[in-house]
Amino acid sequence: MDFGLHAPPYTTVVGLEVHVQLLTQTKLFCGCSTRFGAPPNTQTCPICVGMPGTLPVMNRRAFELALRTAVALNCEIAPFTKWDRKQYYYPDLPKGYQISQFDLPFSFDGFLEINDAKGRFEPKRVGIIRAHLEEDAGKSMHDEQAGEADSKIDLNRAGTPLLEIVSQPDMRSPLEAAAYLDALKLLLTYLGVSDCNMQEGSLRVDANVNLHINTSDGHVAPTPIVEIKNMNSFRAVERALAYEAQRQYEVWTETGQRLGDVPKQTRGWDDVENITRAQRHKEESSDYRYFPDPDLAPVTVAAEQIEAVRAALGELPADLRHRLELTYNITPYDSDVIVNRGRRLVDYYLEVAELSGDGKLASNWVTQDVLRELKERKLAIDEFPLRPPALAELLKKVQAGELDTTRAREVFLKMVDGGKSAEAVMAEMGIEKVDESALVALCQELVAANPKLVADVKAGKLQAAGAFVGQAKKKNPNVNPARVREICLELIERM
Repeated sequence: MDFGLHAPPYTTVVGLEVHVQLLTQTKLFCGCSTRFGAPPNTQTCPICVGMPGTLPVMNRRAFELALRTAVALNCEIAPFTKWDRKQYYYPDLPKGYQISQFDLPFSFDGFLEINDAKGRFEPKRVGIIRAHLEEDAGKSMHDEQAGEADSKIDLNRAGTPLLEIVSQPDMRSPLEAAAYLDALKLLLTYLGVSDCNMQEGSLRVDANVNLHINTSDGHVAPTPIVEIKNMNSFRAVERALAYEAQRQYEVWTETGQRLGDVPKQTRGWDDVENITRAQRHKEESSDYRYFPDPDLAPVTVAAEQIEAVRAALGELPADLRHRLELTYNITPYDSDVIVNRGRRLVDYYLEVAELSGDGKLASNWVTQDVLRELKERKLAIDEFPLRPPALAELLKKVQAGELDTTRAREVFLKMVDGGKSAEAVMAEMGIEKVDESALVALCQELVAANPKLVADVKAGKLQAAGAFVGQAKKKNPNVNPARVREICLELIERM
């Protein structure tokens, strides 16, 4: 259903469940490796495949990373937390239950602030219901050939430590949901708790969505909640939410079904067809028959430990953006671009800004020229051959009027390719600073030789001054175009 230029007669309500694999060397309750890409079923042991008589032991590093994340998400930290068994049968869950947390999660009631540098929605705070630890299941692989289904199980992932971060249903559009995911991923990578690689399963997203429909009698009708799975990118999350909102509105117009009329449904996202498909009805918590795991001791966290974690967090993305804008007078959009590319790019920018003495100019060059070359050359910022002192040297020459922007970009590329200083490249290219008196003399000559251009400028056609620049560049390619234009306009004004 296409609403054209009109806003749809409903509000989309979105909550997200994000499963993050923590950067540990071993699994949550055993010593098996968490390395990605190993041959199937080679990173398993009697504990993670659920053999009788085995006893799990908690991975302290996993809990430390989870605690670090929860504190950064402004969560309340429970002084006492326990482990629970979540009972359900699935082929890739060999124990027949998952070790998770139910009624006493270790963190709860947090928030994450989101915004859009392009101003497409107002900044807002998305609540975090809980962030708790649990173990991952294995992986089922289905191969259908010649009409026959062949299923295999890889248990390498079974027992991998996951942090499940559950948001409040505070997002009101696919765009806000994508912004939340971007902000969360950025925070996790700054904290160093996960690589957030969706292709390797290190970050997985389930979306809960329904609509609040404005009815003709002035009331609001909430539709049944649907959980969407199988989304392998943030863009897929956006598309799935947009499709599901439209589908739910069409179903409501046909059936009038509201929240509570039917059980919660799980639907899978088909990234090829761009549709969601019904999978099953969602279980309630009672269906999982949670009970405390008798093999694992509860965990206690002291207030001193929490404060130590908070003190060690360092500067997080939101604070970093604010500092860049305030200290270096750059736009929110530019600070967003720099910070979102990671802490190493931020450090690169900071060094260029300090050495050049011009944060705005440094921002322009880093966000445009440096990022363009990184993309084209497929390099990380640590691999970029032009280091901050060399770029700062080039920017100082731009500031001093020794180079205009066009020629500076030519010098920049040669510096990147050859590893030489700005001074050396300029010497090779025959670029030298034009003496001010010589530049004034050249402009006087041009003004005297072009009475029609002078008349046009006096008539208010200031764009005609561009012709003086072209003529000056032909006579001396080293002149600064902006300075030529400025001097010519001053000479004409005095006439």
